[in-house]
Amino acid sequence: MTREQVFSMLSPERTGGTHTGEGDHGPLLTATRSLTGVPRWAELERQLFAVQNKAWRLFADRYTEGDGRLVFRGTLGEGLDGRDGVDDFYEPFFNWPTLYLLGGSEELLSAARRHWRGVSTQLTEMGMLSDGLERGYDWFHQGEGLLLFYGLCLADPDDAELRELACRFADFYLPGGPNYDSANRVLRAPHNGSAGPRFGFSDEEAYFPWSEALRPYGLPLDGVDDVRSFDDLSGSPERARAYGRAMWDRMGRGDTIVNLAATGLATHAFLLSGERRYADWVAEYVGVWQERLAGRDVVPDNAGLNGVVGEYLDGRWYGGHYGWSWPHGLSPVGSATVIGAANATLLTGDRGFLDLARNPLDVVLSRAEERGPDGRGTLGERWDPHLRTMTAERTLMVPQRHNDSGWFDFTVMPGQLPLSLWHFSRDEADRERIERLRAGSRWDWTAVHTQRIKDEAGHEEPWYEFLHGRNPRYPELMLHSALASCAERVEAIESDTVDPAVGPDALDIHHWQHLNPVVTEALLQLTTGSPQVLYNGGVLHLHVRYHDADTRRPGLPPDVAALVSDIRPDHTVVELVNLGASARSLLVQTGSFAEHHIAAVRVDDGPEQPVGGPYCRVGLPAHSAIRLTLTMTLRAGRAACASPWERA
Repeated sequence: MTREQVFSMLSPERTGGTHTGEGDHGPLLTATRSLTGVPRWAELERQLFAVQNKAWRLFADRYTEGDGRLVFRGTLGEGLDGRDGVDDFYEPFFNWPTLYLLGGSEELLSAARRHWRGVSTQLTEMGMLSDGLERGYDWFHQGEGLLLFYGLCLADPDDAELRELACRFADFYLPGGPNYDSANRVLRAPHNGSAGPRFGFSDEEAYFPWSEALRPYGLPLDGVDDVRSFDDLSGSPERARAYGRAMWDRMGRGDTIVNLAATGLATHAFLLSGERRYADWVAEYVGVWQERLAGRDVVPDNAGLNGVVGEYLDGRWYGGHYGWSWPHGLSPVGSATVIGAANATLLTGDRGFLDLARNPLDVVLSRAEERGPDGRGTLGERWDPHLRTMTAERTLMVPQRHNDSGWFDFTVMPGQLPLSLWHFSRDEADRERIERLRAGSRWDWTAVHTQRIKDEAGHEEPWYEFLHGRNPRYPELMLHSALASCAERVEAIESDTVDPAVGPDALDIHHWQHLNPVVTEALLQLTTGSPQVLYNGGVLHLHVRYHDADTRRPGLPPDVAALVSDIRPDHTVVELVNLGASARSLLVQTGSFAEHHIAAVRVDDGPEQPVGGPYCRVGLPAHSAIRLTLTMTLRAGRAACASPWERA
């Protein structure tokens, strides 16, 4: 497909067909099936909404001030770690707009917006933001911090302030902005932002910036004056400074693969404004990384200021900041390629971009080995609950990293990466990759472990088994797990003895993340048929979503529960239940951005009805249920971030 053909798909005429039904919102489907017994999953789902609507208020009362900022009397932006910390102030609220979008309380949207504004003011006062955006840091962390902003854009697309900021933020990365070199098609530095490229890793020219906490990951560079370990540097400030200078020269300038997450800013700018230049840049920049992959077995992680792979690394395709060698390897590389490829595909319709995301997964899977739990490497602790239940001695693990000695650091494949790719593409080859991982796993893919980590993911495998008919108890087990996670956070908040007003010497700035009581993974999977968002800057790709037709706000109406039990390429099954004594009315929308096209719908076991658009209207009398089987085409319409009533 030529560049011109790809960009022609962005035209407003690419609408995916003519909708049928009143108000351009599809046919009206009315439930006729009365509840003879309330499904347990539906009761638990509504219970989860209810307890979280109290829990987030408890967190806000304990840890935030009147304008929404976090209670914190310390400072950031000083010393050797002076660029770090912005993401940590936004992350405690990252999924609050998502809970509102799914059906959380009306007040949650205004609270999330207040906290975002308050934290932005707080960080500006500390010198960490300029023009509302981080001055310059790596996109592994910037992507984390921006999830709150992205969530607000999707939850409240009519907000003119959000639209203006989305465009302003994206303009820092488009041609003519300070970060992107159009001639060489590179983002100029691994640390970048509203202040343009911030070369190196601190505002001091040369130093060894890594703390003892990073010792397990080893040193980031090979071949530097026979330095092979932290111990070679810890006793010699001169050697440490020389190593820091080498890092500045080799890793602190030029492009790195995690910069692909910057396409999230331009993607949201396009979705809110419709300005084609944002989509043009996303396609161009993702295409650049495809060109860097061409002729290679594996996508490289770096390019110099002239656009040459390995330009500052003696020709190495590995060694870029947050690339294949250091610190995490597959996790940031895989996440960045899935994010960038999905963004480009969403905006252009060209599915060829997805090959960029497939490459890292296939490369490490081709080098997989059977290993025991004791042989797992870094980032492996999240798999401890799974591996402890193994009955076999070994299970399939893949290498996470590569340096001069080859591939190393084996652990379980991060399930969110292949699951997110398959969910987005729905291609059989992407499902077969998951099936290969499943066949090689010696731990129970149906088990639900109550394990809460900051990205709030980790239950992809049992959800996948449910969608394929092999884990029927999953909805109830997962909802019980989510309720337990929320309860644990509430208890921790109520028993917290740390004074939130103390300075950074006594308060870990990750403290708030560990206590965020909002949990959305279960609700995303069960109500929308979608995985948790990729934490390092992903766009929230919902398979289906809902709007309360009476109040004209996003989310399920009160008393209504939803369960998506099947998302095969040729059909999607959604069960809707009204547990209440009042009738409810809602819109079912396909795609986060109404980009999917419903050809037809079948109600319960009745005949198919034509739809011809992204919406169905559903009426739910008191104590009723309805099952919708949707025949849809993915991304057949032009994606836009707008409410259904604005579109109409």
